[in-house]
Amino acid sequence: MSVTIRVANAPVNFGIYQPDSAPFTAPELLAALADAGYAGVDSGPIGYLGTGDTLRARLAETGLHLAGGWVDLRFTDEDGWREDLAGLDAALDVFTAAEVDDPRFAPRPTLSLPADPVRFARPGLALGGIEDWPGFARRLQETADRCRERGLEAVYHHHLGTLVESEAEVDRVLDSTDVSLCLDTGHLYLAGGEPTAALRRWAPRVKQVHVKDGSRALTERSREAGLDFDQLVAEGGFTVLGEGDLAPADTVAVLREIGYTGWVVVEQDAPATGRAPASLLADQRTNREVLRKADL
Repeated sequence: MSVTIRVANAPVNFGIYQPDSAPFTAPELLAALADAGYAGVDSGPIGYLGTGDTLRARLAETGLHLAGGWVDLRFTDEDGWREDLAGLDAALDVFTAAEVDDPRFAPRPTLSLPADPVRFARPGLALGGIEDWPGFARRLQETADRCRERGLEAVYHHHLGTLVESEAEVDRVLDSTDVSLCLDTGHLYLAGGEPTAALRRWAPRVKQVHVKDGSRALTERSREAGLDFDQLVAEGGFTVLGEGDLAPADTVAVLREIGYTGWVVVEQDAPATGRAPASLLADQRTNREVLRKADL
C-alpha cells in the first residue's frame, strides 16, 4: 500500500529560532531525528540546516526529506510586505534545492504573519483584527502565486499571537484566497477551535498538518498571570503529545477519514533557553512513539 502520510519533526521543538543559536549542530539534529524514526524535517530558521549542496548532502546522509519551513511576511503592510519578499525568495531557493522523491511530499512554504503586540501579550483571545482585509488577502494571494511560480504550494499557518488565530479568521482567509492551509492542532485548539471538526470542514484546503498538544487550563492561567506567548511556551503550554487536552489518535483517525496526503509535522514549541538538550530530544522520541501507537 502506498504511504500517504509522512511524519516530520522541526527545529522549533528544540528552541531553535536563530540559525546560529542551537543546542545541536544541524548534522547532530538530523541524525537524532532519523534515529528517532522521523521521515522528514522542517527547515527551521533559514540557513540552520544549510543551503544548496550542503543541505542536500546532509539530508541524503540521514535519509530525511525537507517538509517545508516557516516564512512570515508583513501581509498587513504594503511596504513591509514588499521588503519581506526578498526573505521569501531566499527561503524558496532553499526549498527548491532539496531533493524530492515524491511530489506529494514536496516542501511547503509555511506562510504566516509576524506577531502582533496586542495578541502576543494575550494569546488565543483574538483581540482586535486586520483592518484592511482586502489588502491582506491580495498580498497573501500574490505570495502564494509567487511560490507556485517556483513549483511549490504554500500553506497559510494560523498562529497564536498573530492577527489570524481563530477559526472564524481562518475561514475568512480561505474564503478570500485560494491559498492552501497548514492546520496546526495546538494553535487552533488554544484559540478556542476544535481541530478534528476543522480538519473535516477544511479538508480540501489542508495541505500540511502540524500536530501539537496543549492545555487550555494552563493557557488561561498564563493569561490571568499576564504571561505572553513566549512565556506560555516556557510554561509548557504545548505538551508532549497525549499529555494535554488533545488525543493524537483522534487526529490521526480524521486524517485517514478525509484521505489526507502529505506531511504531518510534530511540533511542541520549546523556549529558546532553559531546557536541557537531552530532555528536548527525549520528548521528540516520545512524540514519535505516540504517533506510531496511533498507527502513523
